Amino acid sequence: MKFGIFDHVDKSDRPLNKQLAERMDYVTAADEAGFYCYHVAEHHATPLNMVPVPGVYLGAVARATKRMRLGPLVYLLPLYSPLRLVEEIAMLDHLSDGRLDVGVGRGVSPFELNFHKVKAEESRDIFLDAYAAVRAGLSREKMTHSGPYFTYENVPIELHPLQKPFPPFWYPSSNEGGAKWAGEQGLHFVTLGAMATAAKAIAAFKEAFAKRGKAESPKPEFPGGIVIGVNRQIVVAPTDSEAEAIARPAREQHHDSLMKLQRENKGGPLYTRSIPASYEDSVNGGALIVGSPATVLREIERQVKELGLNYMSAALFFGHMTADHAMRSLRLFAADVLPKVEKL
Repeated sequence: MKFGIFDHVDKSDRPLNKQLAERMDYVTAADEAGFYCYHVAEHHATPLNMVPVPGVYLGAVARATKRMRLGPLVYLLPLYSPLRLVEEIAMLDHLSDGRLDVGVGRGVSPFELNFHKVKAEESRDIFLDAYAAVRAGLSREKMTHSGPYFTYENVPIELHPLQKPFPPFWYPSSNEGGAKWAGEQGLHFVTLGAMATAAKAIAAFKEAFAKRGKAESPKPEFPGGIVIGVNRQIVVAPTDSEAEAIARPAREQHHDSLMKLQRENKGGPLYTRSIPASYEDSVNGGALIVGSPATVLREIERQVKELGLNYMSAALFFGHMTADHAMRSLRLFAADVLPKVEKL
């Protein structure tokens, strides 16, 4: 069992330059504490994400860390030129000395896609075409691809990833269809949501992956070479009551940012239906884990057993949580939880 860090870098009450400086201290501490990977989200035109160009941000993270793997979770492929993204991935893989893990997706928010003039109903087809084009560009001396949205013929590729043929790909999904596709492709997989939602997605992934039989880019540090994970917000403090006092307002601010586009576009598609509505729903459903190290450890052990996980990405810094609270949570987790759950 391994643990990573997931981060939206959502808007806080501090100036952005200060917030980003805090994040560099945070990722450095996570690296030193032994977390497996640092994952960052990509969102646009929303306070949910203040680093909507993950490649720029991860370039800084790559130089601030030494051991921890890192990568977007996810690059929103319908918003990219595949050729440009091939070059960015190669640069980041070298800047990180081969520590890049590439998450890909089509984008869950139809509003964000529409801002970029991408039709939500076409996003999956665009994603599949872009995904094929990116893979072609990463693994060959010349990029040739012919698809319905992207076409390249014998484009010279001078930048190649350090990892061969390319960095490991991840695909996150909270629905069974996306989970099945990830399993069929042999991609590393993470999901989210309440326990019942996560259980269905993981079961769909495992069934599809069992038929395939092996990971596309096996990771020998995981059983079977494949990551099967879940994302959780986690707050650790010396006592349960102190952890709740920090987690509740931070979660409410984060949720407000997460729901902003849905709230402002009444009558639009309800893409947030799988997100717990309240703090209590989040805790009771397992999406938010709050408490002392002993309380957090018990809940993680329960989820690992019930969901059949070998990975959990922990969002330990979210909302307007202070840097001091996030760093204390990280250090308590690393000292009193991580050594025990890694043995699961």
